[in-house]
Amino acid sequence: MTAQDKFVGAAIERIEDLRLLTGNGRYVDDIHRPGMLHAVIVRSSAAHGLIRGIDTAAAAGMPGVHAVYTGRDIAAEGNGRVPTIPLRLAPLPELEAFEQNVIALDKVRYVGECLAVVVAETQAQAEDAAAEVNVEIEALPAVPDCEAAARDKSLLFAEHGTNAVITYVARKGDAQKAVGPYVRKETFGVQRHSAVTMETRGLVAEWDGERLTVLGAAKVPFSTRAMLAPMLNLPPERIDMIESDVGGGFGVRGEFYPENFLVPFAARRLKRPVKWVEDRRENLLGSNHSREMQCELEIVCASDGRVLALLGAVSVDCGAYMRANAAVPPRNVAQFLSGPYDVPNIHVESTVYLTSKAPIGTYRGPGRFEADFFRERLFDMAARDLGIDPVEFRRINLVKAGQMPYPLATVDQPEKREELDSGDYRAALERCLAEFDWDAKRALQGRLVDGKYHGIAVGCFIEGGAAGPKETARIEIEEDGSITVYAGSTNVGQGVVTVLTQIAADALDVPLERIRVLHGSTTYLKEGYGSYHSRATVMGGSAVLNAATALKERIREAAATEHRWAAGEVQIGPGLTASFRGQMLTAAQLGQMKVQADGEFANHHHTYAYGTAAAHVTVDPGTGRIELVDYFTVEDVGRVINPLTARGQIVGAVVQGLGGALLEHLAYDGEGQFLAGTLADYLMPAADDFPCIRALVLGNSPSPHNPLGAKGGGEGGIVPVGGVIANAVAAALASLKVEPKTLPLTPPRIWALIHG
Repeated sequence: MTAQDKFVGAAIERIEDLRLLTGNGRYVDDIHRPGMLHAVIVRSSAAHGLIRGIDTAAAAGMPGVHAVYTGRDIAAEGNGRVPTIPLRLAPLPELEAFEQNVIALDKVRYVGECLAVVVAETQAQAEDAAAEVNVEIEALPAVPDCEAAARDKSLLFAEHGTNAVITYVARKGDAQKAVGPYVRKETFGVQRHSAVTMETRGLVAEWDGERLTVLGAAKVPFSTRAMLAPMLNLPPERIDMIESDVGGGFGVRGEFYPENFLVPFAARRLKRPVKWVEDRRENLLGSNHSREMQCELEIVCASDGRVLALLGAVSVDCGAYMRANAAVPPRNVAQFLSGPYDVPNIHVESTVYLTSKAPIGTYRGPGRFEADFFRERLFDMAARDLGIDPVEFRRINLVKAGQMPYPLATVDQPEKREELDSGDYRAALERCLAEFDWDAKRALQGRLVDGKYHGIAVGCFIEGGAAGPKETARIEIEEDGSITVYAGSTNVGQGVVTVLTQIAADALDVPLERIRVLHGSTTYLKEGYGSYHSRATVMGGSAVLNAATALKERIREAAATEHRWAAGEVQIGPGLTASFRGQMLTAAQLGQMKVQADGEFANHHHTYAYGTAAAHVTVDPGTGRIELVDYFTVEDVGRVINPLTARGQIVGAVVQGLGGALLEHLAYDGEGQFLAGTLADYLMPAADDFPCIRALVLGNSPSPHNPLGAKGGGEGGIVPVGGVIANAVAAALASLKVEPKTLPLTPPRIWALIHG
């Protein structure tokens, strides 16, 4: 990339949007195959129990029904065993005992667990038949929360002897021996919630006798194929995962779920295409949940406000199984509890407990949203106790630019070291304060105006990105001179097509309209790693950049071979032309020579975007209702590839964070029954709830770890929201001595705090 780049850095509208906005998207439920059957999952209504029998005779005899499969049927093909879903990220041998069967065999551990799959000619016939499957379950005591799990009176895995799965420990310095004149300990909690994508999960599987095609893959299709292949006793190269359009990802969509086995299994057995699309209740109940944690956090400070140590004990409710990427949130909350602050001594223990709830996974900013809420709340409390302005408290403790690269705490199980790569955190704080007009708004702090208390707060954050180990790309010149880019990155709604097009266009010096990006499907490349952990721009973009460099070399070699030119003297010109001593080949002529090149980018160093957010709220003491008056966030994402898409990612993430801070709760009762089965029960932000969200994207601190200098920017917006909003509410109600310590900050909870 050069200073003459035309497209990188430009606010180009998303290339993919025109097709989607004109109704030409192709989502899973838009896919129809000849002879296609429909699958419906029979799910457990018991939270914990032994399966005594599943009678499928009545269902199997109903009109249109082709098959009803239970765990016994699947075990019969697997030598008595049912496949389990492995951990994709941070796997450990000691976690394998808690993996989830793709279908329950002898025991159920949460409401919604798969018991049987019914396949019929139509969706309605499958649903009618599913209602006739008779399930007998001997109830066992539910394990409703971490407190009950720790008592071990009812064990989800009796053979293990405890509901505690693992404890991750993050260490730096010697926090347990740290002393200072100020010490405070508090307990905080974040509720269970997660992403609710516009489009629910689904897929279509088709078996032609030799190959299995799975339509509707998302996020990590190569990883999903690698998991599915041994379950079906097929070599991976005989499975094609074809990506469709995706109505939102956010970490939840595209991981391996039980249905990723059950639907292909049914299609192969029946030799007919099979479609499965979940309804909204299944989506709320069965998609990966996240966030539910309790934290006892202690801070040790010097009298001038310098943080000397953070000590924490976190209890993580992981639900009934360790599935897919469930290890990530509990590891992250321990390692990133200190955030962007210079804390010399850290000791955080994060213990994972099994409960009678749906399994957890990652959701935008996993572990970081929770850590920021815990830390930022305690920081404001400490600043007030010490008589230090909360902004000045943060100025004192932020990591300084001269300290980069800055080491974070090291987490064990296995040992994982991390360091912040680059940045001027103080500059981001000051820019946020200026744009937010902090000094003027501070006059309203704690005041009662027109019956509402006003409060403002600020919080700083970091966002990790660019997970390795690598990403791949291929660039081909077509016979008409157009360029096709095949990317291992996937599109989960984040604008990856636009960003990769910009990078390729500048690297090859061709117009945007000559480039087509194809992404994510296993038919395009030999390997690919997908889109998660804010990695698509950094890893995928760098792979495209390297492929472009390799393509220019292939052009020189092809021209030298075809026309007897000296390869070292071949010049690559604008429009992707090749010239040699006055002779020139056009891109179309190069395309006829079948010129193509592969590129990859390998990296084990994460990037760390960073920023500051500020909020102004009002609180009605009569109702407990919180109104967001203004929210401003600034984030430095290294080199900005497209400020328009980057800002869109930040604003969207803020809205999701506000939903988690104020509204959303995947609630269960004390018997493990699910209480949030509709969008009337699970409250989400509406379009007019938060009209004033502002975001500024900076590119002041490029990452040294990739040729683009970019940092992942898809998750940072959500990270500080819980802490900033809770601190603003506490500031508004300071005269009433209200201290919110648990999310969500619903009107009934705030009213109770006010009147308690």
